[in-house]
This record gives sequence, structure tokens and C-alpha cells, in this order.
Amino acid sequence: MAKPDFDISGRTAVITGAGGVLGSNIAGSLLDAGAKVVLLDIRPENLEERYSQLKSRGEVSFIVCDVLDLNSLNDAARSIAGDHETIDILVNAAGGNIPGATLPEDRNIFDMKIEDFRKVNELNLDGTVLPCMVFGQAMAKPGKGSIVNISSMAADSAITRVPGYSTAKSGINIFTKWLAVELASKFGEGLRVNAIAPGFFIGDQNRAVLINPDGSYTERSEKILARTPMKRFGDVSELNGIIRFLCSDAASFITGTVIPVDGGFSAFSGV
Repeated sequence: MAKPDFDISGRTAVITGAGGVLGSNIAGSLLDAGAKVVLLDIRPENLEERYSQLKSRGEVSFIVCDVLDLNSLNDAARSIAGDHETIDILVNAAGGNIPGATLPEDRNIFDMKIEDFRKVNELNLDGTVLPCMVFGQAMAKPGKGSIVNISSMAADSAITRVPGYSTAKSGINIFTKWLAVELASKFGEGLRVNAIAPGFFIGDQNRAVLINPDGSYTERSEKILARTPMKRFGDVSELNGIIRFLCSDAASFITGTVIPVDGGFSAFSGV
């Protein structure tokens, strides 16, 4: 019986939202595994900074691109096609919450600004669907490729204060499953679509609600850790192993899944 093939060296990986902490961390991991990485982000200054940090680790380039604009995505795809024979991997790391879409503790759903609700849904859901349409089509022609989307624990159960982010990530879950069926049934078994669902990680977007000014945990953090069997927050680097696995041929019979990376949060009933 053949051994699982975890090798992704030489493959071309496109990462959206690569100017952020999550996307750039994933980019570094794929570079370390020998992949050729193209960083996409709408923020030129972020891209230049991440590129300078990563260029010593492997073959990496960047393109300023808006994941909510099909013309921008198509331009990026044409540019990549001019430099690379194939697009083998797409990681949709663009997304996240926005301050206006998080309800303050003293507010409720009836105080929510619908404009911010729409923005966070567009950023996360549309910002995943549109890159899948563009780069997925590039994968469909040779009939081979792996797409990894980013879901969240907010799609698994009701997390208070983040209604827009929760609905967006729930949409990503079903879209991941739907696209996996669509591509495999119409373009062949070589096309796979999966998602990971991170648990709780402290980053710039949520630091203020998880960490007090004195460095102690907030009440919200204490509630999260009480539901996390490992009793700690995750480190963003702990997402890299599952992503590299899903991008490799070792995961050749895995498609349409949403895999938690959450320290046991989704498995724990709370009692």
C-alpha cells in the first residue's frame, strides 16, 4: 500500500487576505513546504511588508487585488497564469469581523446597524465565493486542485454579539460542501474543497474583547476557556498543519468537510 503523499513542493498556492496575520502565517507555512506562493490583498502596504518578511523563505510574489471585485480577481488570475503553469491551491483567508458588526455588551439585535451586518457578510461570504469562481475555474481546466476556506466556531453554535460574522461563516460552511459536490461531480475527483473552523485565537480584531487593559482575561475569555477542554487559546500557527494536509495528495479522498481546529470547543457539551 502506497504511503500518504504530503508533498506540496512546486505547487502554486494563491492566498487571499495574505496581508493579514492569518494569511501571511499560512503563506509562510506553504513556502516552508516548498510551494510557490502568490499573496493577494487589497492593501498594498500590507502586501509589501509581508512580502519582505517572506521572500527569504521561498518563491513568493504578490498582487494587489480586491476579492469583492470580479474584474480585479480575473486580472490577478491572468497575471498568475503568465508566471505559473497551474494554480494548484487556493486558501481563502480574506475575511474577519469588523468593529461596527460586533454588538456592545449593553446593546441587542435591535440596535444592530444593518449596513455593518451586510458588510461583514459580503467580506466573508462573497469574499470567499468570488475567488472560488475565478481560481476554481483555473483549476477545473486541468481537473486538479485544492481549495481551503476559513469557517469559524461562530458557525457551529450561537456566539453572542457577532450576528453578521456568524451568518457569514455559516454560509461558508454550506458553500464549501456545495462547491465540493459541484466540482467533483462535474470536473473530476481531482478537485477538492474543504474548510477549517478555527476555535478561539487572540488577534488584533478580537483582542479588546478578550484581554483587559491590564493583560488579564475578560469575562468573555473566561467563558470561552471554560468550554475549551484544552483550557487555552490557540496559536495561529496551529492552523498550518491541517491546511498543508488538505492541500496535499494525502487528503485525496477528503472533500466537502469543515474541520474544527478548536482545542475541543465544538466537542464539549459544557457539563
